[in-house]
Amino acid sequence: MKRKLRFVTLGPSGNNHEMVTRKYIKLRGLDAEVILIDDFFEGLEMLRSDAADFLLQVAVHPDCASVVARGHFEFGVHVVDTFISPSKDLAVITRKDVERPTALALQPATEAYADLSAWPEKIAVSSIMRIAEGLLSGKYESGLTTLEFAQKHPDKLRVDITVKSLDDPWIVFGKKRVANGEPVIWPDSPVLDQF
Repeated sequence: MKRKLRFVTLGPSGNNHEMVTRKYIKLRGLDAEVILIDDFFEGLEMLRSDAADFLLQVAVHPDCASVVARGHFEFGVHVVDTFISPSKDLAVITRKDVERPTALALQPATEAYADLSAWPEKIAVSSIMRIAEGLLSGKYESGLTTLEFAQKHPDKLRVDITVKSLDDPWIVFGKKRVANGEPVIWPDSPVLDQF
């Protein structure tokens, strides 16, 4: 009996990485499980040691260039697929008990998504879901996280800025190289209609 494939991606649960990984698995028709990790280099080690089969990462993540390079040269892991996917709608959310916030928690890759000049202090956080947790616990005054999180907690949080979903590039890493010296291109890509 064939075992399920194991995809690793960045946690915690509820973030864009988990959502997009599950969509990818479903659209590919795969029998696979999702393993959430805190660090992509942990994921590379899991691929090298056969604890996982594939790693999925958004290409705009600050660690992406290092994951591509270190994956190839140190871990024997390669880019095996790429695709485009919308992410969740985001928002700048503030705790209702904070009238004039000055500090904003954000995942560094999202800093250009909106005009954040009203928050002079920026706090870098590894995941938009860690920001959501920090808002509820009182750790952060404001944060750039999922809009749905504010909608789940309207008694505690308010939305200051709504940021609509954008189409992000995503990368799938695996152990068997697919490029072999030639480009791998989507032959019937929708962009062909624009050429």
